[in-house]
Amino acid sequence: MVNEIKDTNFSEVIEEKKVPVIVDFWAPWCGPCKMLGPVMEEISDELDGKSKFYKLNVDENPVSSMEYNVASIPTVIIFKDGKPAKTLVGFRPKDAVKGVIEDYI
Repeated sequence: MVNEIKDTNFSEVIEEKKVPVIVDFWAPWCGPCKMLGPVMEEISDELDGKSKFYKLNVDENPVSSMEYNVASIPTVIIFKDGKPAKTLVGFRPKDAVKGVIEDYI
């Protein structure tokens, strides 16, 4: 399951120490973001318990987007121990995204 995250709880959520935290930066008007959303849901279901998945609407939450230099969407950032470990920019097929995430589990 991919949960919504906001600027107000972003720092708290990414501080997770037990498993990697995956954040999908997106916007509702973004075509590639709409394509990536279901992919992230599938990966989240398949990796249940091994990582936590969130999505952040960049239009409604500009502070976190700016803090992590998100200039293009979709952008997926993998956080490990509260710090960004890997950034993926643009739409990628499910196997490519899942493979990168699994490298951090």
